Amino acid sequence: MSKAAETLHTTNQHLQGTQDQALALLIELAAVRDDETGKHLIRTKLFVRLLAERLKEMGRYQNEIDDYFVQVLCKVAPLHDIGKVGIPDKILNKPARLSKGERDLMMTHPAIGASIINAAKASFDDDHGIMATAAEVAGSHHERWDGTGYPSGLKTVEIPLAARIMSLADMYDALTSERPYKLAWTHEQAVQEVIRMEGLAFDPIIVKAFLLEESHFKQIADDFKEDSKV
Repeated sequence: MSKAAETLHTTNQHLQGTQDQALALLIELAAVRDDETGKHLIRTKLFVRLLAERLKEMGRYQNEIDDYFVQVLCKVAPLHDIGKVGIPDKILNKPARLSKGERDLMMTHPAIGASIINAAKASFDDDHGIMATAAEVAGSHHERWDGTGYPSGLKTVEIPLAARIMSLADMYDALTSERPYKLAWTHEQAVQEVIRMEGLAFDPIIVKAFLLEESHFKQIADDFKEDSKV
């Protein structure tokens, strides 16, 4: 290896290490402010892996999904709700359904999350790197296939693929998890809701991948219940 190539390799390794450290710190921040449940971030990370790998196996979105895409998506999935750092505790921890005003404020968290990650992104990678994907996931995972989501009202393939995958994983977990204001839905009820939301909230192709993996979703939900010692 030439001296110039060796220097470039060392620089890239240093940059990768620094980026990984920044990512780890952001994930720690997201976990501390996670208002959902203790293992929500673990479960959703595993769910998105199932969906991405199944889509790859199906040969869908071949121009976007490869092994690197799967790796990056799993790495950044825990950052999907990092924008909740900007939401007051009294809203995050409210043991009841939110009022309209509180709901409106909560709906700002995707834009806040994207802003946080985009501020870090400029220092680390280009528009196709890890931080860019993290910003897509944080900023667009509440968009809906029919264009009625938030914060930007994106529709169909305007929504980044990583965010479309995250959206289904996040909703399944929300449905099957207990909250102070609701009981957990059964796996079977959650599956029926995902089917109902095909073409409305969710990309129909991703729903098909989910249905092929739904037994594994149930296994993960069971293995990582909040009272589990795993």
